[in-house]
Amino acid sequence: MTSGQLLTFGGVVVLGAMSPGPDFAVVLRRSALAGRAHGMAAAVGVTAGVFAWVIAAATGVAALVAATPVAFTVIKLVGAGYLAYLGVNALRSAGRSGDLRSQPDPAGVETGLWGAFRDGLLCNALNPKAAIFFVALLPQFLPAGSGLVPLLTLSVIAVVITATWFLTVANLVAAARRVFFRPATRRLIDGMSGVVLIGLGVRLAFTTR
Repeated sequence: MTSGQLLTFGGVVVLGAMSPGPDFAVVLRRSALAGRAHGMAAAVGVTAGVFAWVIAAATGVAALVAATPVAFTVIKLVGAGYLAYLGVNALRSAGRSGDLRSQPDPAGVETGLWGAFRDGLLCNALNPKAAIFFVALLPQFLPAGSGLVPLLTLSVIAVVITATWFLTVANLVAAARRVFFRPATRRLIDGMSGVVLIGLGVRLAFTTR
């Protein structure tokens, strides 16, 4: 692979990472309502999901998922259900009143680092559109029989770009977290993220191959 190919691949991954979606919504909400560490844990979870899909695409597993109606439908519906679950939790949290600092669980879900990592990982790993993205992208940069080194190179690029973007989002949002201590702001963030997550879940449920 040439440097031009690597730069092009990186540019496409950047655009994919920055596109608004469930990954962004989860990292944003965790960072705003639970703090920097939880936002970063969610970002690492998203990155782990991206790495898994890159490997799956390179080994043909993602192509099988995208091409198999049953597998695609199962992953799609489970992913949509999980997004809806997160969205409902956010809306329930929005309905609660009081100061954010007085609540033991301000994010409306368990705020442990593992919970944040899990949300990021599952949001990405249960999104078959991620599989389609990398199935369409990788073959253009990874010819058949190209060996392990090119695969690892593209995997590292995808992981580094994804991690950099979402860790940046987590830190920027967490830096302004004191704004989110205000009950009205918390309810707004919870309500908006809940609606967005449920909407994304419904959209995912009706996604076709």
